[in-house]
Amino acid sequence: MSTTQASKGWVKPVLAAVVLALAGAGAYVSLNQRPSAPQVAFVSIKGEKIAPESLKGKVVMVNFWATSCTTCVAEMPKMVETYNKFKDQGLEFVAVAMSYDPPNYVLNYAETRALPFKVALDADGSAARAYGNVAMTPTTFVIGKDGTILKRYLGEPDFAALHKLLEESLHG
Repeated sequence: MSTTQASKGWVKPVLAAVVLALAGAGAYVSLNQRPSAPQVAFVSIKGEKIAPESLKGKVVMVNFWATSCTTCVAEMPKMVETYNKFKDQGLEFVAVAMSYDPPNYVLNYAETRALPFKVALDADGSAARAYGNVAMTPTTFVIGKDGTILKRYLGEPDFAALHKLLEESLHG
């Protein structure tokens, strides 16, 4: 083996390592990119339009729920506490009733519980579809100030972890 061949023997392993490192970096970036929240306009139980533009630059929780969902009803007081704790720091909250939930049930629930946040009806299911075909309730999304989905909770959230995420998102 000549000295030239021996001194060039390192080229292929180094090249392979560089290619692997670049592939790993690309995978890391693509897996850690957060999806943007869909640009959905909600309609409140009072008939008011909640435009996506009105939520820009804010931390937003979007909670898909139903009055017939026992977990949703059980978690709602904690959602109210969460909203009340963070609303003065800029948190917006939209509770979106599923399309199968009768509007009069939703209205009655919101009024008798004095829900302090925006309550919307997803009469045609378009909001649930836009958010990835939400079918299970409750499903809650935390959306950052930049409009990306920070977290998706299926079922009742771990409220301590949710509060930590909101704290970081609102003040970070």
